[in-house]
Amino acid sequence: EPFGALDAMTREKMNLELRRIWSESKKTVMLITHSIPEAIFLSDRVIVMSERPGSIAAVYDIDLPAERSLDLMASPEFAAHAKTIRAHFFSQGILDH
Repeated sequence: EPFGALDAMTREKMNLELRRIWSESKKTVMLITHSIPEAIFLSDRVIVMSERPGSIAAVYDIDLPAERSLDLMASPEFAAHAKTIRAHFFSQGILDH
């Protein structure tokens, strides 16, 4: 969680910078976060891990435009991805409604 200790505004700036670096380099990036919105914003694919022992519990392809701005987080498509991923955690009893 490289951005976990940052304040919200700095974290958003760093998320934008990471997307910019990725778009220029086209290198594979693996980021670990506990933030569903951050995972969706930064990713083409979100992999959800299970509790101990850690294994892959679910994989979600994020079909959003490669060019992303912070406004994307207010879109219905973004909300739909967040709802789908949260539903996984609700079904596992990890999140309560």
